[in-house]
Amino acid sequence: MELSVLNIKGQETGRKVVLNDAIYGIEPNEHVVYLAVKQYMANQRQGNAKSKERSEISGSTRKLGRQKGGGGARHGDINSPLLRGGARVFGPTPRDYSFKLNKKVKDLARKSVLSDKARENAIVVVEDFNFEAPKTKEFLNIVKNLKVEGKKLLLLSSGTNNNVYLSARNLQGTEVLEAEKVNTYKILNADVLVLTENSVAVIDKILG
Repeated sequence: MELSVLNIKGQETGRKVVLNDAIYGIEPNEHVVYLAVKQYMANQRQGNAKSKERSEISGSTRKLGRQKGGGGARHGDINSPLLRGGARVFGPTPRDYSFKLNKKVKDLARKSVLSDKARENAIVVVEDFNFEAPKTKEFLNIVKNLKVEGKKLLLLSSGTNNNVYLSARNLQGTEVLEAEKVNTYKILNADVLVLTENSVAVIDKILG
């Protein structure tokens, strides 16, 4: 698959890039995409919810009432889960929600969503660019020139591009990432994938 390289004014530069069919032209595997997204979402969970158990409540251990004949449920001390201010039964405890996925599974998931984007003609290739200083207005002009405004946008660059990142940081539905760090969820969550010219080679190196 060939795509024309555009400049930041949205005009064709006359250059073309060839997208690797082994990355952008495979039959998507929905199950591995599901697993990769599930892993990403699980890794975002803090897992630090905690409620106090009976042994952790501060209070007397004296038995408050008789075992039988009180007309209600039997309970012991003031820390009982039956009483207001008592412990919680089977409450949450800190835990790690993350789980492992094989590298080949994660690679296949990324290839699957990239192939989906290519099939939907939702990939735009732009020449490498940078700003002398963070300028959100300049970034917005590029988005308009590429005719992708009003869509969820993911821009992949090769290497760290701090001024471009800072220029896009305040824009809702816009994200700038290094191509080396892109994951299945980020690609899937975007309506349009904008690749800088060098980032195409980076993705080829990682997934090819």
